[in-house]
This record gives sequence, C-alpha cells and structure tokens, in this order.
Amino acid sequence: MSENIFDISNLNLFYGTHQALFDVNLSIPKNEVTALIGPSGCGKSTFLKCLNRMNDLVEDCKIDGQILLNDENIMKMNPIILRTKVGMVFQQPNPFPMSIYENVIYGLKCQGVKDKKLLNEICIKSLKEAALFEEVKDKLKSSAYQLSGGQKQRLCIARALAMRPDVLLMDEPTSALDPIATSKIEELINTLKEKYTIVIVTHNMQQATRISDNTAFFMLGRLVEFNNTEEFFSKPKEKESNDYITGRFS
Repeated sequence: MSENIFDISNLNLFYGTHQALFDVNLSIPKNEVTALIGPSGCGKSTFLKCLNRMNDLVEDCKIDGQILLNDENIMKMNPIILRTKVGMVFQQPNPFPMSIYENVIYGLKCQGVKDKKLLNEICIKSLKEAALFEEVKDKLKSSAYQLSGGQKQRLCIARALAMRPDVLLMDEPTSALDPIATSKIEELINTLKEKYTIVIVTHNMQQATRISDNTAFFMLGRLVEFNNTEEFFSKPKEKESNDYITGRFS
C-alpha cells in the first residue's frame, strides 16, 4: 500500500452562493501519478487548485473541510511555502519575459537565494530533469519566448522543479501542444514520478491510461470514483464512471 502525501476529507468549495465541490474525500499516494478526469465544468481544476490554495486568489471563494499535506493542514501553512512544496504547471505555457536561465531561477531569487554557483547548479539540474537542457544549453541567456510550445511547457516544469517541490500539479499541460510535444511531456511525467508526486487534470482518457497510476473521476463537483487506473478503466464500479468511459455522455 502506497504512503499518501495528501489526505483530503469533507472538502466543500463555494464561489459565493454557488457550490462547486461537494464533500470530496480522497487520499493521493506519494510518488505516483494521479489523473483527475471528468466532463468540462465538473470540478477537476477547481479541486486541483485547492491543493496549493490557488483558490485563495478567487474573490468570494470559501472552502470547508480539511486538506493535509504530509499530515500538515495546508490551511494553516504560509501559502508561499505551500506553493514551494506544491508546484503548478498550467494549461498554456507561461514563461516570463526574460531569459531561459532567469525563468528557471526566478522563484529561488524571489526567496533571496544569491549564491551564483548554487543558482547555476539548480538551473542545470532542473533543465535536465525537465528533459530540456540538451536543447537549450547553448542559449540559456536567450529569451524564453523563442522556444517552441513544447519547450516552453518543459521550461515551466523546470521552473517549478527548481523549487524542489514534493508535488507537481498539472492542469491539462498538453492540451495546447502537438502530438510530438505531448509525447515528450508524457515521457517526462513517467520519469518525474520517481522523485515527485504528480496530480494531473486531463480531458484525454487515453492519456490518463498511458501515464497515471490512479484515476479520480469527477462529475458535477462530486468525486464519483477513485481507483487504480487499470482497474478503473477495465472494471468501473459506478454506473456514471462506466457511462463516461464508454461515451454515453460527454
């Protein structure tokens, strides 16, 4: 049985008077890939952003329930420290308007790290972990905007990895990429789970079967089913899960 890094209990989320998540109870295993799937608007991304308190930035958002990260209540943590431990990669690659090198070390410099040797070491290590170093090693001082879409996304992953997180959240990280770039990201995810826990939102069920160890199926703000990915897709326990997998609704 895998050790859990997140333990979520009785999680409810409201945007003003609108309830977006209903009584979610879920434990996320450490050093595995957990995919969040379900129809558009079902609460996947909303749930994902609860895990590093990105929803704190949304006006009139209220959360009830408990989220533990390594047995520590994240609602009592400094959000900056939390987001260091729980990095995030978004749907659209979002490099900063600066060099490749400065993008990777940006978070470290914001935290006051000034040791140039250390910054260089972490930059190289992070780019290697993101499978990007060989492609950019001769142009680290060039603008990140010159990179292709897939390279920009791997740069964003390197930027998150530079903070040495425990968890990497990914919100549809390949939806804006072509098949070749998507394949590279998927290969990267399979490598990264040796060191990091990954939670990924995806609309692509085939992608979930390729890269995830566990699958959580959401519908209308509720967690319908959570299981080992192979078992979830071969023997879904809930009718709603089976209907979604077989295309009876979208």
